[in-house]
Amino acid sequence: MKRASQRCRAAALPLPAGFAIFFCALFFPVAVRAQFAAPDAGTTRSLSGQFVVTGPARYSALSRLPELATNADFVRLEPALLSVTAERVKVALRRELGIEPDAPWRGKIFCVLHPAAALDEDVLIISQPFVNDWNYRVEFPDILPQPRFLRALTGVLLLEMANRDAKPGGHSAEIPAWLADGLSQQLLAAGPRGIILSTPAKMVNGLPQTRTVAGERDWDAVAGARRVLREQPALTFEELSWPTDTQLNGEDGGAYRASAQIFVNGLLALKDGPEHLRVMLAALPGCYNWQTAFHAAFQEDFPRPLDVEKWWALQVVNFAARDPGSVWTPAASREKLDGILTVQVEMRAASNALPTHAEVSLQTIIRSFDKSRQTFVLRVKLRDLQLAQLRMSPQLAAITDGYRRVLAAYLGDRVGVAPGYHYGKQLLLPAKPDMEETVKKLDLLDSRRRVAESSVKPDVLVLP
Repeated sequence: MKRASQRCRAAALPLPAGFAIFFCALFFPVAVRAQFAAPDAGTTRSLSGQFVVTGPARYSALSRLPELATNADFVRLEPALLSVTAERVKVALRRELGIEPDAPWRGKIFCVLHPAAALDEDVLIISQPFVNDWNYRVEFPDILPQPRFLRALTGVLLLEMANRDAKPGGHSAEIPAWLADGLSQQLLAAGPRGIILSTPAKMVNGLPQTRTVAGERDWDAVAGARRVLREQPALTFEELSWPTDTQLNGEDGGAYRASAQIFVNGLLALKDGPEHLRVMLAALPGCYNWQTAFHAAFQEDFPRPLDVEKWWALQVVNFAARDPGSVWTPAASREKLDGILTVQVEMRAASNALPTHAEVSLQTIIRSFDKSRQTFVLRVKLRDLQLAQLRMSPQLAAITDGYRRVLAAYLGDRVGVAPGYHYGKQLLLPAKPDMEETVKKLDLLDSRRRVAESSVKPDVLVLP
């Protein structure tokens, strides 16, 4: 089922007390229905209470397709996990926009799942004025592509932020496609690992095995976009402003999503960029097009409309010419080393319990994991340290080598030096260190690393 609508559509219906309901689809592809349907099954509320999730009476027959069980490009939704994912996306989005994680919210978001009829089914988003606030309904198929799912969640959260001070029954905000796509791609690339939870695809030893949808976080938040735009040119500002159906559906090879991420990434890097995006969101309900709100919010950076086009053209040229090279920047080295030295763990207290998600240190792995599991994890980390050491900046190269040597010694490896001979006698390697000695050495390296990282400044994109 291909998407039928790409633009904002509104319909007014009579309500008691003289209100009118205005249904406004976001600027990215959705369709619109006339009323809120009654829930099919029980409801799940998220931790903050902002998200109310209703599950289907039955799940899509598509979920039985064997190729979907291992395909991380698709998300399998169910109420409890969706409520957790929605809260994670909200926190990650607020971090990108410089908003406190526990800042208050205004509008409730009702997420309704239904059996997917096709793998490319629409996501429906409805805005409804209600007394003093706006509420929102998002109708998700229970199986859908990962980018479309995250774009819908990002879009409705942006809509809720924008409409907080809008009068119910008035003009709802129009979220530009580049903002929803750009921020959702940014969250996939730079957000926390495991941001999307997917329904278990199979059982292992009587327990559901949950697939956590998360790409490998690269030191370069736009590495994915860089790969896409090596094969095709970035879009112009006009093309970003008025995307086609093909671009919005991702059928252009990902050029639109990649260009939108670079555009948003560049705006966030501007002085007070996150604040200007928040100002733009707040101004959207009072404008009949997002361009007016955008130019008012970014007046300091782009005094004339033509200035943003010139800036974007320079961004594209600089992006295409910028080669990360063989050595990472200090900031990139810090980010990469931090990622290597933490381990993602996910645990369930019972078969029907939600997974708890955390990052633990190598010391915790050594102290808490059994020998076979800790050996597997530490071998992977040792390999990552060996590969990363060659590209580390000088400030962190020696420390990276220190971690590599400590892990190699604990695992019983010869730390880069084979036993030699001296005056006809074989030189013996030192004894393998025990657990407590290894943990102490890792603690000492952590202290040295924190000192070295404290002097590292964030990367700044310099325009030619």
